[in-house]
Amino acid sequence: MPIYTGTGDEGDTGLFGNRRVPKDDVRIEAYGTIDEVNAFLGLLRANVQDAQFDRQLKSIQDALFEIGADLATEGGQASLKRIEPAIAELERWIDASEATLPQLRSFVLPGGCTMAALLHVLRTVTRRAERRYWTLERQCAAGPAQYRVPRAIGIYLNRLSDLFFSWARRANQVAGVDDVPWTRA
Repeated sequence: MPIYTGTGDEGDTGLFGNRRVPKDDVRIEAYGTIDEVNAFLGLLRANVQDAQFDRQLKSIQDALFEIGADLATEGGQASLKRIEPAIAELERWIDASEATLPQLRSFVLPGGCTMAALLHVLRTVTRRAERRYWTLERQCAAGPAQYRVPRAIGIYLNRLSDLFFSWARRANQVAGVDDVPWTRA
């Protein structure tokens, strides 16, 4: 059986539940950007040597996959069992990372070692996913209750981008590379 169906050749796609929407619908943008974050995580994991770090990244990938499924399903909330406790876990990981880092004295530009640069890419794509999510959340909040999206997803994405920033700084520290400070002209 081929993976192509031809059903999207006119610019629309199906949500779980079979409703068709334009491919640039805000819901598609939201879960498509989540998928993009997940793909970049796969790229990062291909470069990770530390088993504990890899397990953390895999946990994030699993959560993002569930979030994407919920966003592709009008009224989807199956990810909440994972996402709500995962927010606290992300906060613990941020706190542990931040405890090892010197206090920021300036804005930091994306860069440093390769691992840090990849984490900064993840941070920025996650921020975009968060923006797309909140656009969807506001649109759904104005409609029928059964189509609303869980607010915990937006909180999770916010914490996740913070984590990627902290981990980028930590990656530079571990590599013995200074963060790249922003300097005013």
